Amino acid sequence: MNINTDNLVSITEANQNFSRVARMVDENGPVVILKNNSPRYILIEFDEVKKEHLAKDETLLEISSRLIEKNREAYEVLAK
Repeated sequence: MNINTDNLVSITEANQNFSRVARMVDENGPVVILKNNSPRYILIEFDEVKKEHLAKDETLLEISSRLIEKNREAYEVLAK
């Protein structure tokens, strides 16, 4: 997961302007919330959590099978 360094906000700012912080996530990706000037929390879109969870649950064979199916046409051309 990549974090945009422009998306760093204090916990006070996040508390007082949550809708603005949520908009930052929508426009620029994950936001890191700082507590005492140290990264403490991260705010991301729910769909990103689902993607991360899916990737952790997949085995190497499942990932390979999915990629082969997705790129079957290219593999067939390369096999000639």
